[in-house]
Amino acid sequence: MGLAAEKDTIRPRSDEMPNDTLLAAYDITYVWNYGSVKEGLRDLYEKAKREQWNGTTQLKWDTPVDPEAEIIPQAYNPLEDYGPYKKLTPRQVAHLRHAQLAWQLSQFMHGEQGALIVASELAGAAPWMDAKLYAATQTMDEARHVEVFSRYLQEKLEWQWPINPNLKHLLDLIICDRRWDMKYLGMQILVEGLAMAAFSNMYQLAREPLVKELVHYVMRDESRHVAFGVLSLRGYYADMAGNELRDREDFVIEACRLMRDRLLAEEVSEYIGFNKNEVREIVLQSPVMKMFRESLFSRIVPNLKKLGLLTPYVRKAFDELGILQFENVDPEEADRAIGLA
Repeated sequence: MGLAAEKDTIRPRSDEMPNDTLLAAYDITYVWNYGSVKEGLRDLYEKAKREQWNGTTQLKWDTPVDPEAEIIPQAYNPLEDYGPYKKLTPRQVAHLRHAQLAWQLSQFMHGEQGALIVASELAGAAPWMDAKLYAATQTMDEARHVEVFSRYLQEKLEWQWPINPNLKHLLDLIICDRRWDMKYLGMQILVEGLAMAAFSNMYQLAREPLVKELVHYVMRDESRHVAFGVLSLRGYYADMAGNELRDREDFVIEACRLMRDRLLAEEVSEYIGFNKNEVREIVLQSPVMKMFRESLFSRIVPNLKKLGLLTPYVRKAFDELGILQFENVDPEEADRAIGLA
């Protein structure tokens, strides 16, 4: 057992990392047709205006939070039978819980910053005025999400982890791609779709009322953001040349592999003093975690199907990943089940 679980003196922290600058070049499009040319986008823009909220005044920040409490039920811990875990003292178990939750919420926060950057890019790159208007509202949404996750991590958990290298790699790919549709596909369909499923899981499991309320507010925005991607890209890939379509197919497959198998909180294992390779295999093989990881794609797969991207090539890869089963899931029904629609 490592020293880290006994003392809080060597915590990894995101605020100790230097800023990271990327050289990103993408096409900016002026649009001189100010009318509505893409069905549904203007209505979505109106909905976004109606549903703006203020995280400073509408969330109950005076709620007391014990960062080492069982905010997520212990029953969902895949390490219950892992030898080194069973040797932990109750205090060490509580510290590990704290580290795991802080890591997860930190990745949410970093992902929201990536979404903030991409939404601002889409405001310039999108080829329709309605899309530019909506992207502007999404930019504000993402700024608010970064704000509330950062405040919760700073004030309640008192711990912000650095970004996971695999998440950073995926965000960099999306931000630096010059094609507007790849920004939509990468962020609005893949990253936002996965985030919605992860937020839904946390909302349903969390026992702490402030984080539960915070996540629910964020989900209201994110459900619109995914719809923005579906409305904007619907029909776009129908007549695309085969070589260009294969580029999108390969990107979808690689991004899904990256998100399923590599966001495993290995940094937490190293910090606590566990063997990260052993923990990785346990997490990958755990029935509970398998179900959770696969469920993250319950919104991505049906939306790719709507866009015509669930091609035989992609279907084969998704079948191997164990996520093809979600192709007929209705994301809107899932939203209604948790009060979002």
